[in-house]
Amino acid sequence: MAFDSLTDKLNNIFEKLRGKGRLTESDVKAAMKEVKMALLEADVNFKVVRQFVRSIEARAIGEEVMNGLNPAQMVIKIVNEEMISLMGSETTELELQPGKQMTVVMMAGLQGAGKTTTAAKLAGKFKQKGKKPLLVALDIYRPAAIKQLQVNGEKQGVEVFSMGDKYKPAQIARAAIEHAEKNGENLVFLDTAGRLQIDEKMMDELEDIKKAVTVHQTLLVVDAMTGQEAVNVAKTFDEKVGVDGVILTKMDGDTRGGAALSVKAVTGKLILYVGMGEKLSDLEQFHPDRMAGRILGMGDVLTLIDKAQEALDKEDEEQSREMASHLRKGKFDFNDYLNSMQQMRKMGGLSSILGMMPGMGIDKSQIEDAIDDKQLKHLEAMVLSMTPEERANPKLLTPQRKFRIAKGSGNDIASVNRFIKQFTQMQKMMKQTMGRSKKGKRRRGNPFGGMGGFGGLGGPGGMGGFGGGFPF
Repeated sequence: MAFDSLTDKLNNIFEKLRGKGRLTESDVKAAMKEVKMALLEADVNFKVVRQFVRSIEARAIGEEVMNGLNPAQMVIKIVNEEMISLMGSETTELELQPGKQMTVVMMAGLQGAGKTTTAAKLAGKFKQKGKKPLLVALDIYRPAAIKQLQVNGEKQGVEVFSMGDKYKPAQIARAAIEHAEKNGENLVFLDTAGRLQIDEKMMDELEDIKKAVTVHQTLLVVDAMTGQEAVNVAKTFDEKVGVDGVILTKMDGDTRGGAALSVKAVTGKLILYVGMGEKLSDLEQFHPDRMAGRILGMGDVLTLIDKAQEALDKEDEEQSREMASHLRKGKFDFNDYLNSMQQMRKMGGLSSILGMMPGMGIDKSQIEDAIDDKQLKHLEAMVLSMTPEERANPKLLTPQRKFRIAKGSGNDIASVNRFIKQFTQMQKMMKQTMGRSKKGKRRRGNPFGGMGGFGGLGGPGGMGGFGGGFPF
C-alpha cells in the first residue's frame, strides 16, 4: 500500500516509546520530531504536519498520559485519533438525489489521473446497489477515450452514451440527460476531458457543462502518486469549478501517500473513495478510521470483511461452510486449499489481504519476495494437476504420482515435494489445534487462527503452508 514506508517508520518510533517504563516531556518531543520527519518524507503538506504534531504534543504532554499505566499506548491512541480527525473523521458516501430522482455526477481531473476507469468503477458499484447508471463520454480529445469508456462500461454491464467527437461536450451532456430520462436511468456519470495540466480552456469547458445541465455532484479524481501536487490540483479545481468530493487513485502503488493525509486539511473537501488497483472492482469507500488503522499498522479487518462479502457469491458461501466444517473436524485437503486460493484472489490477492491484517508480527521485508502471485499460481497448478482422489487424500501421493504432478504443472520434483511436505505439516498442526480446542483449552497466539501456515515461509518455495490457512 501507499503508506508502507510511513507505517514502518511510525512503528519504529512507537516501539522506542514502548521500551520506556515512563515517558518524560523530552521523550514525547523527541518522538514527535521523528513523527514530523516521517510525515514530511511521506509528502504530507508541511503546514498540516506542523499543526498535527502540535495537537498531539498538547494532548500527550499531560499528567494523565505521563502518569498513566501505559503512557506509550496512550500516545499511540492520541496519534490515531488526531490522524482520523485530520482525514475528516466521518465516512461520506456519494450524495444522491432523494427517491427516484436522477443524480448527475461530473467527473473532473487531470489527464492520466484515472477518471474514465473510476467513472466505470463507480457505475458498477452503484449498479450493485440497485441504481440504473449511465456513463457519458465527454472526452472528445484524447485518442481512444470514448472506446475505453465503452469497453469498461460493457464489462460493468452499464450503458455508455456517446455522440463521437464532432459535438461539444456541453451538447453531448444535454443529449445524454434527455436519453437517461427516456430510459429510466437515474444516475448519470459525465466523463469529462482532462489536460496534462490545469488551463483556462479546460475550466471553461467544465463550466459550460454545468450551465448546460444540472450537475448535483462534482467529483475530482486525483492521482495519489503525484503527492503534494494532488492537493494543489484539488485546491485549484475547487476554486475554479467547485468540487464536492475527492477520489484518490493508485493508492495501491509505491507512493508516499501524503495526499490522503493532506487533502481534507488543505481543501476542506472529503475523500469519498480510493482506487486500490487496476481491476474495475478495486474501488473502496474511504473510511478515515480504517485508513488511520492501516497507516499505524493496526490493520483494517472491517474493510477485509467488506471485500469478502462483495467478492464471495452463494457458491463461495457453500464452499466456505464446507471448508469450515472440515476445519472443525481437523480435516483439510487440497480441494479446500484450492477453494481458499480462488476466494483469496477474488479479494485482491495475498498482499492485499496481508495489508489489512493487524498484529501479524511479521517483518514485511522478509516475506516480500514470497508474496508473489506467480508463485501462488505455480502452487495452484500443482493442485490442479492432481486427480480428485489425490486432492481428497494426500496419502495417495507416491513418488510416481508426484513426478506426474511436477510434469503436469511445469514445476520440478523438489518444489512438489516441498509443497506437499509443508501441506502435510499444516494438516497435522490443524488437527492438534482442533484437538486442543475440543478439550476446552484456549488457543494462544494470532486470533486469525488460519494463518498458522506462515511458519513455513522461507522464500518463494515456502508459500505452500500459507494459502490453505485462510478460513474464508
